[in-house]
Amino acid sequence: MLWMLMGIMFLLFVLNFPMYISMIVAPLAVIICYFPNLGPQLATQQLIAGVSTQVLLAVPMFIFAADIMSAGETSNRLLDIVDAFVGHIHGGMAITTAAACTLFGAISGSTQATVVAIGKPMRNRLVSSGYEDEDTTALIISSSIIALLIPPSISMIMYCVVTGASVGDLFKAGVLPGVIILMFFSIYNYINAKRKKIARRKKFNASERLAAFKKSIGALGFPLIIFAGIYSGMFSPTEAAAIGVLYATILEVFIYKSIKFKDFKNIALSTAVVTTAVFILVAAGCLFSWAISYARIPQIITESILGPNPTALMVLITVSIAFFIAGMFVDSIVAIVILTPIFFPLAIQAGIHPIQMGIIVTLQAAIASISPPFGCNIFTASAIWDVPFIKVVRRLPAYLIMLIVISILIIAFPEISLISVK
Repeated sequence: MLWMLMGIMFLLFVLNFPMYISMIVAPLAVIICYFPNLGPQLATQQLIAGVSTQVLLAVPMFIFAADIMSAGETSNRLLDIVDAFVGHIHGGMAITTAAACTLFGAISGSTQATVVAIGKPMRNRLVSSGYEDEDTTALIISSSIIALLIPPSISMIMYCVVTGASVGDLFKAGVLPGVIILMFFSIYNYINAKRKKIARRKKFNASERLAAFKKSIGALGFPLIIFAGIYSGMFSPTEAAAIGVLYATILEVFIYKSIKFKDFKNIALSTAVVTTAVFILVAAGCLFSWAISYARIPQIITESILGPNPTALMVLITVSIAFFIAGMFVDSIVAIVILTPIFFPLAIQAGIHPIQMGIIVTLQAAIASISPPFGCNIFTASAIWDVPFIKVVRRLPAYLIMLIVISILIIAFPEISLISVK
């Protein structure tokens, strides 16, 4: 049964079928061959159930808000405010880029959107300031993964849909690991710039910093409103997404006047395309999860790998490796909806907090997105900048090592991911 499931998926993957086709056909074949009494109508019900949860309403609205701000002035204003305060120190431009990726991640929730929105204006700035092109590319695609840990993260929402964990709690738990990643990257780039003797920029005076702050205060308001609202319990993540769309519209149309209402048609179409892809994957993943659960495949896999009574440490290490490898070949959402149902029951049995598990899963999905050979951010950067694959990945090892160290810290010290959870 397991070999049939994996064999069909691999065959369809080799034949270049879309991933969602593989995720639907393989479990359907298992149901028809091994459980003919269930009937195909149950499969249809599971597909519908996969996209019927209220939490998923937040996804298209967060994407829409991010698309509005990406089309407007928000990304440039975020760059300006960070640059005004840290641009003059060693590695200031690199630190500005990493911090701006973090702030934009608090708007978009998408690594690829962050690569495009921050990478396009910053890449030329960095190169003209003396940074090597390969260092610049590695910095941008690595910093963009912080978007998966800083709310509103679409990957976190997917994890909560699959497991039933609290979206609000996971959003809050992701902030500290995201900040730790930013700190590691900033220290590394400070040392690297000092070692390579990259020229420092002019220091902004108080009045210039105040002017930059006033210019950027609207952009900074988005993550502040979203996080403060969820953290205080004033509104749910779904309500926060709706408020985000309203805020983005007011900001870009009436305050910055960077887009017009006639532009919303193309923006909405872009959002619809991304949302459709996400929802199809979620529906297919729900069917896949239901089929393998009914067939007890997760128990078979976990017992053969970990034994009947694994420790929490063994489970977390196995989860990290499994999600890291899977994320190198498929989108993080696909990895989450397929693998989480396999490992989540075992993690709970081993005494692992669902939120810590969610942070580990999200972090590994993020790391995988910049890991050769198939990390999605690598191909995004290669496509938008027309840079050869080898140049994109050449300086990534340093960032991957830092991210592995952070993963070890979160596994060894659960408090890092649970400090904000009651």
